[in-house]
Amino acid sequence: MTDIPQAGRPHGPFEAAQGGIIHAAREAIFVVDENQRIVMINPAAQRMFGCSASDALGRDLSLFIPQQYRQAHATHMRQFDASGVVERPMGTRGAISGLRANGEEFPAEATICRLDVVDEFGPRRYFTALLRDLSEEQRLQAEIDALNKSMRTIFELAPIAIWVTRGDQIVYANHACAALFGATESKVLVTRSIYSLLSPQSHRTVREKVAQALVTEASVHVINECIVRSDGAVREVEIAVAALPDHGQTAVQMVITDVTQRVQERQELERSRRELRRLSASLVDTREEERRRISRELHDELGQRLTALKMELASLTSQRQPGALEARMASMIDMVDDTVVAVRRIATELRPLMLDDLGLNAAIEWLARDSARRMGVEITLHLADDAPPVSDEVAIALFRMVQEALTNIARHAQASAAHIETQRRASEVVLTVQDNGVGFTGQAILREDSHGLVGMRERAFMLGGAMEIGNLPGGGTRITVRLPVHRAVSQRHGGQGDAASAIGGLVTPETAAEP
Repeated sequence: MTDIPQAGRPHGPFEAAQGGIIHAAREAIFVVDENQRIVMINPAAQRMFGCSASDALGRDLSLFIPQQYRQAHATHMRQFDASGVVERPMGTRGAISGLRANGEEFPAEATICRLDVVDEFGPRRYFTALLRDLSEEQRLQAEIDALNKSMRTIFELAPIAIWVTRGDQIVYANHACAALFGATESKVLVTRSIYSLLSPQSHRTVREKVAQALVTEASVHVINECIVRSDGAVREVEIAVAALPDHGQTAVQMVITDVTQRVQERQELERSRRELRRLSASLVDTREEERRRISRELHDELGQRLTALKMELASLTSQRQPGALEARMASMIDMVDDTVVAVRRIATELRPLMLDDLGLNAAIEWLARDSARRMGVEITLHLADDAPPVSDEVAIALFRMVQEALTNIARHAQASAAHIETQRRASEVVLTVQDNGVGFTGQAILREDSHGLVGMRERAFMLGGAMEIGNLPGGGTRITVRLPVHRAVSQRHGGQGDAASAIGGLVTPETAAEP
């Protein structure tokens, strides 16, 4: 029977190995004999298993192996002893578990080696086991796995498209990325080249920014380029390019934001601003032209008639024949009648009195009769008779819009008939003006000289409504305006409302807009 060493100090062949190297080793070291009895245990092993040397020496190694693994361990040791292999990692055959003195199991990594020695008692075989406690490592790995899972979940649920590339190849893409490119699922994009998804015009810039990002890892490079969806649609995107920390300096993350709508809205805003600037300039010109027209009519019609009337009155003082006096008086009365008619016509063009006295329907009827006579166009009406009265601002807006629409028909439609209709729907009034003319192109309202249509649209918008313009299937044009019956008080006193009133107030049959 082999002597049991005392106090963790093996005799004979182990004296040299027992030196400071084993005691200073950070790995736990066991030495067992052929009967699996512990003949040496270093301080690291004592700390790992929570026991002293006196508790372990001479005891069977199974003391530190969980019950369910002891049989498998014994079988493995017999196979190893018979294999002739000097050293073998034990983890290759499954998980290794240790058992602390307090009954706690823990994961471990072990390497065993065989040592054959000869001493005064003859040949002996010992087995040395080096163990490493994996508890902390597995705990940290579990935390890392949980963190990676959380980060992946965050990336997957992020509303912004994200992909990660190595070289030109996509190695990860989230759900938002698949949706952006019109793919059924994100894995469809994985392994594809990013340049197969970018427009050809974007390739050079993206390559340059990727190269810069890999050189300057701390920097984020933002570029505006275009992508091509699976359905062939081109979308404008903003791409933020940043390198991911990896040893090969090949991983790049790209955050892709679809800015197509934003760009379109910005372009629309710029276009609206240009239109409003043109409209403002047109309003100034229109106001001056209106003043010039009124001044000319006052001078040519009222001024001349009043001058003639003055001359007639002056000549009466020298008139002696009674018959001639009556004739002169009749002439002056006719001149006064003509002057009254001219004054009424000018006043009506500036602001139709019947709009205030008789209401919107009567004003539109008068406008339609007068326009039909002047234009030579048949105009039919279908006006809502039982509709409650609308606010003054809405009434004058509708009247001016009918006025402008009829003027456009006269100038450009080449129509022989027109139809005007008003309807009351819930809390809004709907005006429809259509003709059987030649229609217009979709870009007509965008022309720089289409101030009238822009003015109609802006006036409708300022009153809280909307205007639609379209061509009829059989030919002709339809303009539909929807306005609230009563304008909101908060809008009535705003600067935009004043501008809208100015737009409508300056439009007359002579100065109405062109399409």
